Amino acid sequence: MVTRDTPKPLSVYRLPSPYERSPLGRRLSGFGLALAINLALLLVLLGLGVIPPPGVKVSRGVVVDLIPDSRSASPAKERRQETHRQTATTEKPRPKTPPIVLPAKPTITPPSQPKEHTKPWVEMNNADMAAADISKLPAGGSGGAGDSEEVGRGPNGEVLYNAEWARRPTDAEIDGYWPRHVTGWGLVACKTVPGNRVEDCVELDQSPRGSHLASAVRQAAWQFRVRPPRKNGREMIGAWVRILIEIYPAEG
Repeated sequence: MVTRDTPKPLSVYRLPSPYERSPLGRRLSGFGLALAINLALLLVLLGLGVIPPPGVKVSRGVVVDLIPDSRSASPAKERRQETHRQTATTEKPRPKTPPIVLPAKPTITPPSQPKEHTKPWVEMNNADMAAADISKLPAGGSGGAGDSEEVGRGPNGEVLYNAEWARRPTDAEIDGYWPRHVTGWGLVACKTVPGNRVEDCVELDQSPRGSHLASAVRQAAWQFRVRPPRKNGREMIGAWVRILIEIYPAEG
């Protein structure tokens, strides 16, 4: 007789039911689930930029109104300001007109005479012209030892002396500046410098008028050799002298 063993019953694994847990375990599980959900929402908001991350300062923009006051002011305010200005103008006191007092004996003051302008030349008469003729002076080296003759005033009021030749100018030195086929004389005043020379010459007079003979003498003066004036036996370099050049046709 064959005896068959009776199979043993298999053990069955069954998940525990939530209701079988203790109340404390159930509370902790619910709290952990809620915390996980909140953390997930916080991460989502941070990723979208709705909530700034901690440690980052949020910059706040400054809005500047560039509209001028004249445009932003209301029409009513402008009317009030205009009324205030008109009121201030109306209430401004008017100055009293001073009374007009007429003098008992009115006097008339004559107008002041205009100042006479100093002429840049020295006016001379016939006697002065004759004294200025340096052709009648003695030759160089034979002059007297006395003081030089004063014949007037220079361009700036300086004492003007009669010139004394150290060497007479030659015809070649004069002809280069003298107008052709013109006779007459030219008179200039020059300042003496070392070496018996002159500079800063100024035209004084000429004859005939408009002949430019004074200009010719002034331009040729750089070649002249004129002794400086003397006073008390001392030569005065820098003093002014009067130079006359005459050219007339030969007689006969």
